[in-house]
Amino acid sequence: MSDRDAAFQEYFAARSDVMRGTAYLLCGDWHRAEDLVQQAFTKLYLAWRRIERHEALDAYTRQILVRTFLSERRRGWFRFESASDDLTDSAAPPGVYPEERMVLLEALAKVPPKQRACLVLRYWEDMSVEQTATVLKCSEGTVKSQAARGLQTLRGLLSQQERVR
Repeated sequence: MSDRDAAFQEYFAARSDVMRGTAYLLCGDWHRAEDLVQQAFTKLYLAWRRIERHEALDAYTRQILVRTFLSERRRGWFRFESASDDLTDSAAPPGVYPEERMVLLEALAKVPPKQRACLVLRYWEDMSVEQTATVLKCSEGTVKSQAARGLQTLRGLLSQQERVR
């Protein structure tokens, strides 16, 4: 095994679960999240030789992951299904009860993809507006407006769910 392959294998082993959690928040389905992560890491592997700043790998990998998700959404390659019942993995914020997590994930799944990507990157991945704009290849103003609209949509969906109970 080459040094290149060993370094990639080590990075994949260390970071694939984290990326899978992010992918799940984007698409709402664990199986689809696995596919997105696999595609992202395949693209990363193909570019591995050209990557000089290994300290920025997480940001680069996350960027590949989000762009792959948004690209597939635009192409209509798959239809988004409701959030999976398997919520035992690491995609839930700490301190959130399982019932609340299910309600939150169900609502997040109904937020439009670009808004959802902004919410996941800004509030789950704790990225700055600038970093989010770089990942999504858009302006900082677009990130702010998409995040604001996404939060408004999410609040509306959560209040609807609360009234149903």
